[in-house]
Amino acid sequence: MHSVEMKNAEAQTTPINDDDERISGHLELLSAMGQDFATSLDIDETLRHGLKRITDYVGAEGGALFLLDDRGEKLTCKTSNGPINLDGLTMSSAEGIVGRCVQMDVGEIVRDVSNDPNFHTAVDDKTGFTTRSILCAPMSVKGERIGAIELVNKNSKDGLFDDHDLHLLRSLSSSAALSIKNARMAEALVEQERVRRELELAAEIQRSLLPDEGDDTSPVHGVNCPARTVSGDFYDFFPLADGRICFNLGDVSGKGMNAALLMAKTASLFRCLGKTIHQPGRLLSMINDEICETVTRGMFVTMAGGIYDPKTGIVKMANAGHEPALIYSGGGTFEAIQAEAPPLGISPLISGDGGIPEVEFRLDGGTLYIFTDGVTEGYLEDGSELEADGLKKILIDTAGEPAATRLKTVIDCINRENVALRDDLTLLAIDDGLNKIARDERASSDEGIQSTAETVFHLNFPSQPDRLKLVRSAVFDTVMLCGCSESVGRDIVIAVDEACQNVIRHAYKGARDGQVILDIARAGDNIVLSLRDFAEPVDVSKIKPRDLDDLRPGGLGTHFIREVMDDVDYLPPPDGEGNLLRMVKRIE
Repeated sequence: MHSVEMKNAEAQTTPINDDDERISGHLELLSAMGQDFATSLDIDETLRHGLKRITDYVGAEGGALFLLDDRGEKLTCKTSNGPINLDGLTMSSAEGIVGRCVQMDVGEIVRDVSNDPNFHTAVDDKTGFTTRSILCAPMSVKGERIGAIELVNKNSKDGLFDDHDLHLLRSLSSSAALSIKNARMAEALVEQERVRRELELAAEIQRSLLPDEGDDTSPVHGVNCPARTVSGDFYDFFPLADGRICFNLGDVSGKGMNAALLMAKTASLFRCLGKTIHQPGRLLSMINDEICETVTRGMFVTMAGGIYDPKTGIVKMANAGHEPALIYSGGGTFEAIQAEAPPLGISPLISGDGGIPEVEFRLDGGTLYIFTDGVTEGYLEDGSELEADGLKKILIDTAGEPAATRLKTVIDCINRENVALRDDLTLLAIDDGLNKIARDERASSDEGIQSTAETVFHLNFPSQPDRLKLVRSAVFDTVMLCGCSESVGRDIVIAVDEACQNVIRHAYKGARDGQVILDIARAGDNIVLSLRDFAEPVDVSKIKPRDLDDLRPGGLGTHFIREVMDDVDYLPPPDGEGNLLRMVKRIE
């Protein structure tokens, strides 16, 4: 016991030497700096405070912290202290003592800078400050160079830094380097999250531009599967006032946000202009002109667009540099509709005076398929590309399925779980099958009406407005004899009068020598009225009711005719000359 007490007493009286005090001070500083770096929410402010602590603790006249740029070419002073402010000073990463320290990733003491050929004298020459000695330590993490901390002119009797100072600065610079790297990683994560949210919002906006999917009775179906969050592909379809359907599918060159923005612009232009411009070639030409004014150099849009008429199965389409569309009418064979013009956005000269060329064809119960190159170039499970032949085989094998199912089968062959898509996948199908059945049934019904129809009135009169009074009186008397009520009879008279006035004003353009023939027939419970003229054939697609919100005088007769009659059709005249309007009204 006595010996132990003596040893404790000796320990208590043994003086602490300078090395112990230095080590203790180093540890305290390292601990304080490490805590600052670990808990700081402002890394720049922490670096400023940390550099001040280091400068004061080492006893240097000044200090500076330099960061290396991403390319490793420039060093910039992030923060400094002492008699001169070096904040923002930029130099080559291969310049000066600090550059050498960063390049070699080694700390060093330069006791007399006048003997070091790498010493950069420009700052001293400019500021009048005299640098005598330098202590420099690199900031790096696992070989990744971040920058360096440099101290100048130690305030001591000899004015020289020693190995203890260098050891301490190395430790502190390593801690600072790790903190800077962590701060950069945290900032990058925040930026990535911001970009992710913005991309998700952009993708949501893009999805809102796509049309709502119809049921199995709808003739038009589409599908879009982006390879990334946002897509450069698009498709759209919407009904026109006369019952036809306007459609399009396009592919923007490139990837990412630029392609997505051009996609949104092009799709919006098509929907906006397509509601009033019903010539696909002219429509694509106008879109091309708009895109050429603002498109980024090197970007373009391949696009196919057209109008489908469910009543006839006729499609009018224009193709600007897009993949050939395919028509499948059964029997295992396809007809390709090639592009007739370059992509949109390349040159305003491609439009020409007549617009982009159009093609017209009749589906006759078949299906039109339009798709992007991401489909035919998509990878199958065995690593091969689907190609056009593979696409055709799938469409033939699934021909008996609804159109939406056919498109999904194609997508599922390419878009497999845990396999990144090579490109966006977009397909559009215009299926005329159900409408063909409806047309056939209607034709059969029409034949039934025609076969049982008995003509009860025939009138041939000139295209003169003053003759319409006679026509109105004769029509009323005839339909009343056929069993119509008085109110229905009046409605029929007004409808016939409107139709006759349209013939006189628009078909014959006011000419008084035109011939008009009106026939009224009884077919079972139906009254069939046929109005024939011999003027130039009219474009039936342009004969449509005017918007009821348009309150200009006249022009609403077409509305009334379709409201009154149970069926209104323009039929091919027997000899191909003129126009033939047939109106059917069920007797009440």
